[in-house]
Amino acid sequence: MAAFDITIAGDSAINLEFAKTISPQTSGMIRVAAQTLSDDPIPGVTELVPTFCSLMVTYDPRTIGYDELCQRVRGKLRNLAAAESGVKRIVVIPVCYGGEFGPDLHTVSEHAGMSEQDVIALHSAHDYLIDMLGFLPGFAYLGGLDPRLHTPRLAEPRTEIPAGSVGIGGAQTGIYPLASPGGWQIIGRSPVRPYDPDREQPILYRAGEYLRFQPITRAQYDAIEAQIAAGGYQYDIIVEEA
Repeated sequence: MAAFDITIAGDSAINLEFAKTISPQTSGMIRVAAQTLSDDPIPGVTELVPTFCSLMVTYDPRTIGYDELCQRVRGKLRNLAAAESGVKRIVVIPVCYGGEFGPDLHTVSEHAGMSEQDVIALHSAHDYLIDMLGFLPGFAYLGGLDPRLHTPRLAEPRTEIPAGSVGIGGAQTGIYPLASPGGWQIIGRSPVRPYDPDREQPILYRAGEYLRFQPITRAQYDAIEAQIAAGGYQYDIIVEEA
């Protein structure tokens, strides 16, 4: 039997709950479940929404009822196992840390008891698994922030954080794809556009992929920004053996 519980989420959705805590294994199981239900769709299912520990399945009750939906979902996912794809897709996010782009870098460094350069080196030292997308189009919830960089959110959130800002909020890090209010500690900014509605693939990445933050200078930031405006920038996508 597949390792998940089904709970009701209103009159037209169910949640498949795989775990109570976040982990790469849970994230992998959710991705496989979503892919399985996408590849072999159940009539009446209208949307699949992956989250940290569950998969929401929305449906049209006029087409399929709750009991039948649960039975068919359990049947399709009966032998579910986490993905072992053998490849790792990494989207490189160039970041200009500190200065006007990273007004809270000093706060993070003080809280961590290390220099700003050490914070930058630690933050950009490894790849971050995208557990889920939400909040804004292209806002990636990332796993794997080094505990030494865990920093409380701002006591008073900002009314607007510029698009491309990279921040730390508690035990998480991420990039704001659009200008938005927010309470994260902002440590840098990227010139790339995680979300662009005019692009063939509006969101650069998907859950299950990875982000790699790459430190750049202000001159490099300006050059990339100009390339993007001119339509000539090539996003850096790396595919490695997992």
